[in-house]
Amino acid sequence: MANVTTIEAELRADAGKGAARATRRQGLVPAVIYGAKQEAALIALDPRIVTRELTRGGWRSRLYEVKFGTAVERVIMRDVQFHKVSDKALHVDFQRLAAGEPIRVFVRVKFINELLSPGLKRGAVMNVVHSAVECLCDPDNVPEFFTADLTGMEVNANIRWSNLKGIEGVKHTNLEADFVIASVAATKGMEAAAGAEVAAAPVKGKGKAAAAKPAAKK
Repeated sequence: MANVTTIEAELRADAGKGAARATRRQGLVPAVIYGAKQEAALIALDPRIVTRELTRGGWRSRLYEVKFGTAVERVIMRDVQFHKVSDKALHVDFQRLAAGEPIRVFVRVKFINELLSPGLKRGAVMNVVHSAVECLCDPDNVPEFFTADLTGMEVNANIRWSNLKGIEGVKHTNLEADFVIASVAATKGMEAAAGAEVAAAPVKGKGKAAAAKPAAKK
């Protein structure tokens, strides 16, 4: 289960681009909390808090309690706008969570035990199809991550949704029921070596047939 992270914020009075620029001039990051059929709340965040959360893995599925004034809102971070040059956060969107209303989140996949995969030991590579999976979750049951165990994975083996740990009570949004998360794929060098071995192998029975063939008369 995901832990709830508490962050402090300040109320800001005005909306609009001008008000947002004024907030940034004060050294803060403007943000908004919306959803759950309630009025949007305009807040401002310490940029150090925003940077800290963005550098942590899985911020799109992390639950937050945002405290501002006398209010406490339970939210999830939906979107972040960045400066095109400096890459600093310019604005943060939070979605308010309501009990009993499923939310759509991306949950990251954590791969473990790479050293216990025979295929990877032989030189194969991980082909990751989904590093995160979009899911519908209850706000009280949002996994921080799913776990993909690579123990015993041979070349050309797949990890599917059903192989993940931590998916109990979670519904994914993929059109395929048991879709591929990742595979252990052979490299071109491994494929070439395998092809050379097949080409060099003698054809079964060819040697016996040649030996049984009578010598041509002179």
